[in-house]
Amino acid sequence: MIELVPANYFAPLDLSEIFGRTAPVELDVGCGDGAYLIALAEAQPERDFLGLEKLYGRTQVACRKAMRRGSTNVRILRVESSYALRYLLPPQSVARIHLLFPDPWPKKRHQRRRIVKDEFLRDVQIALEPGGIFHVATDDADYFQEITRASERSAGFVVANPCEIGPLPPTTFEKHFRKTGAKIYRLLLRKVSPARNGSA
Repeated sequence: MIELVPANYFAPLDLSEIFGRTAPVELDVGCGDGAYLIALAEAQPERDFLGLEKLYGRTQVACRKAMRRGSTNVRILRVESSYALRYLLPPQSVARIHLLFPDPWPKKRHQRRRIVKDEFLRDVQIALEPGGIFHVATDDADYFQEITRASERSAGFVVANPCEIGPLPPTTFEKHFRKTGAKIYRLLLRKVSPARNGSA
């Protein structure tokens, strides 16, 4: 079953049981139509891929795509991403986390809704295994600067070289942005120390 419906939304997920094996797990936060997630899964069958998406329609589209492709190493969970990171993912359980083109909320009065904040980065750091990678991309320069500043405040990350994760498939949004000539800002962070004492 591609769509993951936990029996308990208040307990950490057993990822080995969910995928039926023990393998490195990658997380796609806000996986949308699933195109990027499925492309990653097909390119790396030795890894497992979990997509988080809060919108029902997008979740169903992604599940249908994965089923048509026969993606055995893909699961999709309809849930708020911040909640999943904080409460559903066991500590040090994920090898890579992808956050691609999150809503930039460009209006000043809406910017508090942006997902990448200090506490979000702390949850990412806790979920990542030692040496794990957080990969974020956006077309919004202001948001990218905010993300960069937040990462600099965290002692638990260092900037990673893009070659560490190799070539990546473009997302649906990225294809659109490149057609319009928009600049893509990308940041890879590697976890170097555990989060403790309530701070990253």
